[in-house]
Amino acid sequence: MRYLSTRGEAPALGFNDVLLAGLAPDGGLYVPESWPQLAPAVLNGLVGHSYAEVATEVIFPFVAGDLDKATLAALARETYAAFSHAAVAPLRQVGGADWVLELFHGPTLAFKDFALQLLGRLFDRALAARGTRITIVGATSGDTGSAAIAGCRGRANMDIFILHPWGRVSEVQRRQMTTVADANVHNIGIDGSFDDCQALVKALFQDRPLREALHLSAVNSINWARVMAQIVYYVTTAVALGAPDRAVSFAVPTGNFGDVFAGYAASRMGLPIERLIVATNRNDILARFFASGEYRVGEVTPTISPSMDIQVASNFERLLLDLHDGDGGAVVRDMTKLRDDGGFRVSARSLEKARRLFDGHRVDESETKAAIATTYSETGWLADPHTAVGLAAARLRHDPRQPTVTLATAHAAKFPDAVEAAVGIRPEVPRRLAELAGLPERCAQLKADFGAVKDFIVKHAWLGQGTTVT
Repeated sequence: MRYLSTRGEAPALGFNDVLLAGLAPDGGLYVPESWPQLAPAVLNGLVGHSYAEVATEVIFPFVAGDLDKATLAALARETYAAFSHAAVAPLRQVGGADWVLELFHGPTLAFKDFALQLLGRLFDRALAARGTRITIVGATSGDTGSAAIAGCRGRANMDIFILHPWGRVSEVQRRQMTTVADANVHNIGIDGSFDDCQALVKALFQDRPLREALHLSAVNSINWARVMAQIVYYVTTAVALGAPDRAVSFAVPTGNFGDVFAGYAASRMGLPIERLIVATNRNDILARFFASGEYRVGEVTPTISPSMDIQVASNFERLLLDLHDGDGGAVVRDMTKLRDDGGFRVSARSLEKARRLFDGHRVDESETKAAIATTYSETGWLADPHTAVGLAAARLRHDPRQPTVTLATAHAAKFPDAVEAAVGIRPEVPRRLAELAGLPERCAQLKADFGAVKDFIVKHAWLGQGTTVT
């Protein structure tokens, strides 16, 4: 499998090179040159198999040539053995045709574990084979950081630096990052929004001397391996609900567009998906795009679903390439307009193409709280505020007879204040979260300034053999 940049100005790479590079040198994101296909016979053959076995079958075409199938199978078994539920990603029925997919049974109780626990192992293997070391930098609006740290902590061949918007993640999310004591883990609290953090990470990658000296790599969903691993739970869910003979719709709480793009990838691979419902909070750039065809940045507004408080959705660029029929030059023009003018508009034809699969819905704070309360009163199941955004959007699905699955992206205990405000009770705290309260925290607080962040990383990263950065 070869991978191409969305901007069309970088050489094609194999999987391991894409894994370690993260962002393409032309500033684009890597996408597979072609989509492997999940034929009906293949989907039927997945019935009754474990999550790790399905992961091996779905992922292998993307890594073929760089990883043999037996090694991938071993990595998948090791990764998902660490999850606390036997099904790994269990389904729960919350209505006649309504389901939630519980994606919070991993080490950090959020959906990011599905990819990042595997990603750390893939990094380890590739780095050991090459005898090299990397410096991972990432931005998080809440859950990516803790999951990335959990996947990379203590690993000998990498340092990891995670930027988060100071004061804009929940206390649990912060402590899951800042209480990790391993020497290769570095937390940076940025005085600003997640978009500021994300922009700083992209700027670090675009600093070529820095990128080359520190062997920068990414764990954000700009890294293709993140999206690749998340395709799997769309497949296991659809198969459990009758695929390939029945199509399924998914409602996806969405901020950076990575999780819902994994659903799009599954669709491109032949999984029968009826609709992908892009559920946003008040930071609704994506809902506005699917309504109008205009992608225009607004002001980031803090909400009770903070992991979705994003205006610039990095992974949208991957979809944009398809909407432009593979024209990287058109993507570059749109990204330039976004940078210079704050937005762009796609053609009516491109918007119609997007609407064949996607719906966008904006859910406000009152609707989010109502979804938590209604789901709890009807089922006894507590949703976190991000999942609640998805549940509220799912109620607007096109056909009530169509199975619709809302992705439950985090455990309710990660956002106890929002849940208590909605239903009057605090969710039970799993032991792994309760233990965080008494641990010391380590975090540098910096302004949203490229020079300050770069200096911090250079000072604390392993440079190797006297390498310096200018």
